[in-house]
Amino acid sequence: MIKSLVLPCKALKFPLEKFEGHKQLRCKGPKMELTLTQPDDWHLHLRDGDLLEAVVSHSASHFGRAIVMPNLKPPVTTTAAAVAYRESILKVLPVNSNFTPLMTLYLTDKTSPEEIKRARRSEVVFAVKLYPAGATTNSQDGVTDLFGKCLPVLEEMAEQNMPLLVHGEVTDTNVDIFDREKVFIETILKPLVQRLPQLKVVMEHITTMDAVRFVESCKEGSVAATVTPQHLLLNRNSLFQGGLQPHNYCLPVLKREIHRDAIVAAVTSGSKRFFLGTDSAPHERRRKECPCGCAGIYNAPVALSLYAKVFEDAGALDKLEAFTSFNGPDFYGLPRNTPKIKMTRTPWKVPESFSFSFGDIIPMFAGETLEWQPSFM
Repeated sequence: MIKSLVLPCKALKFPLEKFEGHKQLRCKGPKMELTLTQPDDWHLHLRDGDLLEAVVSHSASHFGRAIVMPNLKPPVTTTAAAVAYRESILKVLPVNSNFTPLMTLYLTDKTSPEEIKRARRSEVVFAVKLYPAGATTNSQDGVTDLFGKCLPVLEEMAEQNMPLLVHGEVTDTNVDIFDREKVFIETILKPLVQRLPQLKVVMEHITTMDAVRFVESCKEGSVAATVTPQHLLLNRNSLFQGGLQPHNYCLPVLKREIHRDAIVAAVTSGSKRFFLGTDSAPHERRRKECPCGCAGIYNAPVALSLYAKVFEDAGALDKLEAFTSFNGPDFYGLPRNTPKIKMTRTPWKVPESFSFSFGDIIPMFAGETLEWQPSFM
């Protein structure tokens, strides 16, 4: 079985050629190495100012490109603002970095079709992000009535082949927080896809079996989903075990184990509808460990290691590269990366924190030992 790959290579109990992706694997003494086309991150929060400068290297060291979320203060609502934000990212990249930020616009009730045309002409903006007003961090300026106020913009997006990236939760306080994704699919997303079938939609950071079923029910190439490490590895118990765990708090919130199982099965099946999107969302420690803590998990330093764990545990390492490196650019109509990275199965310990002049950032799985470590070839 593929799970035997967790053993030292000399102890493998089957010919390596029986592993579908064996050409990507090689043994080096007791270690196993996996070669991947350099991945991209199709959902990333880089923030701005000192926080941007602090965290950008963690993403740039692993990923070739990233779809950068626009929920700053103030939000990135215009093409001009997106161009300026892109320049600020490029200025703080590590020396000799080839990392490319792919910018997005923040959809509001006042966004115009003309802005979508400008965004497409810019060759800098690659998508538009829908935040239902009040759904998550800095979403207070988001959409209040998608069909009543944004339909002309959505129609122009379909005309311009500009994807809509969706934070898929309703914000009605009468809806249980664990049901908000399911209700959003039924009341917003299904009607949207039926009304504008030509509009490309990415359901971001899916968390439920309902989202899996919806994405799988849609036409391939029209609707897809990003999946985070946290929603593949954690369930809602992780918020409360050993006391309240603020560094496991994100939105959409973690769900029950049956939902996590469904997402793992979908992602490791080899389906082209799902691709990597970390939703890495840094906050300074004091903003997480406080009476009204911020939502967001900082996983950029560990994401590739965690995705490899998920696929290894599922016996699907041969399908990891498509999820990390192929499905995303194929959906966006962009070329696949050509550089390679190496994943080596060698234990390493995640730092307890990353310290900066403004404070500390706590990474996902802080202080724990992971089995896979990425590096450039």
